[in-house]
Amino acid sequence: MRAFPNILIVGTPGTGKSTLCEQISETTGLEWVEIGKIATAEKLFQEYDPTYGCHVLNEEKLLDEIEDQMEDGGKIVDYHGCDFFPKRWFDIVFVLRTNNTILYDRLVHRGYTGKKLQDNVQCEIFQTILDEARESYSPSIVFELQSNTPDDMEDNLERITEWVNQYKQNNNLPMQT
Repeated sequence: MRAFPNILIVGTPGTGKSTLCEQISETTGLEWVEIGKIATAEKLFQEYDPTYGCHVLNEEKLLDEIEDQMEDGGKIVDYHGCDFFPKRWFDIVFVLRTNNTILYDRLVHRGYTGKKLQDNVQCEIFQTILDEARESYSPSIVFELQSNTPDDMEDNLERITEWVNQYKQNNNLPMQT
């Protein structure tokens, strides 16, 4: 067992993953591993997808890039997918979910249009990411969290911080308040 836990935060774009991960990192002292930033900095892409207006991640290159740091523990990883990450890397997985109307507005505000907007909202409607997490990891470590309001975000931060503190207590490590 790692001294410090690894946490995976997943969800459809616009569900608040980055905001929550930043807050968790500040509160718990765990290191936030920003997959998008790493992929951009290290050029870990296969190609550019003009339909969605974004690069396609080379998952194998990404895994090679972060494997050593994941083995150390103490990491929070956020991404919109999870089925390619090794199961052994994570102690717990949180799937952020957002009401479709709220998500639609958030994505429009980000500049999403057309197929990209439609597909991401449908992904949330059909709980694609939640199902992917449940199929990829033990159901006992996968938790669904609502992420519609600032109060939800605060509740999620509190819940995850409590979990991290319990993990630390179980491993005789100093707590965060």
